[in-house]
Amino acid sequence: MTAGSQQNERIGVLIAVASSAFGGTAAAVTRYAIGAADPVTLAAFRFGIGVLVLAPLAMMLRSRLPRGRDRIGAGLLGVMFFAVFFVFYNIALSYTTTARGALALSTLPLWTMVVAALLGAEALTARKTSGVLIAVGGVALALLAGLAAAPAGAWRGDLVMIGATLCMAFYNVWSRPFIARSSPLGFVTISMGCGAACLVAIAGLRGGVAVTQSFAAAQWVALIYLGVFGGAAAFFLWVLALEKTTPTRVANTMTINPVAASLLAALIVDEPVGWTLVVGLIAVGTGIWLASSTARRTKKEQGQSPARISNAS
Repeated sequence: MTAGSQQNERIGVLIAVASSAFGGTAAAVTRYAIGAADPVTLAAFRFGIGVLVLAPLAMMLRSRLPRGRDRIGAGLLGVMFFAVFFVFYNIALSYTTTARGALALSTLPLWTMVVAALLGAEALTARKTSGVLIAVGGVALALLAGLAAAPAGAWRGDLVMIGATLCMAFYNVWSRPFIARSSPLGFVTISMGCGAACLVAIAGLRGGVAVTQSFAAAQWVALIYLGVFGGAAAFFLWVLALEKTTPTRVANTMTINPVAASLLAALIVDEPVGWTLVVGLIAVGTGIWLASSTARRTKKEQGQSPARISNAS
């Protein structure tokens, strides 16, 4: 791997960290707003607003949109992810706490590694596997105190979230070729637009939009935050990261998600955060660094061919 490609990989990981932080805060805001609207309507507002933000930017910047069959593929991925996944995501958070839901979602790196290996998109290495396991273990430790205070029946939400995470794992792996043939902004605009269109149609038919007539100012602020930061910003940054680095390295940053979710949830929905968060943060940082970096080359490796060195890392 050249110095330029290593730099690109590191930038991709940093972008993914920012995306995961936005996603984590969106989980806490979703938990706050889930009582005011049903899961479909909440997702419809989140990604409907997101598309309204992204579409003008895509046109203004003349971003390359998916074309031909790629447009169909991007649209189907958008329905699978932004519609199907996020409806189940919102259902999960209606049963469980923000911390538990985000902890279940943090299994995404493991699912993505498995899916990428099964589809032949990415080879597993001991270093990447160790990094992901350390990071996920750190999240489990950070949220251990929160698990003890879980509401009755929270296990339903945990199982729904883990199952839904498979959708995101396939999205991570399948979307990368489409992004490469178009652009990150163009791809996410088309895919989010198709998912949002399905959600808005279903919410409209079910009368879900009517509930907004009773919304207070705080609930409208929550919806706008979900659309702008939890929708447009988070997922533009996510696909931008997928363009620059591998699906597993991007997915590994999902361990930031429950940390950000727990911190904000402690402020807005009074969910407790234990002292183990600090220890967990150290483990998360170690895991992300390990999985997103390459091993230092030995003198023996420096004398090998580039192909053999690449295979070794």
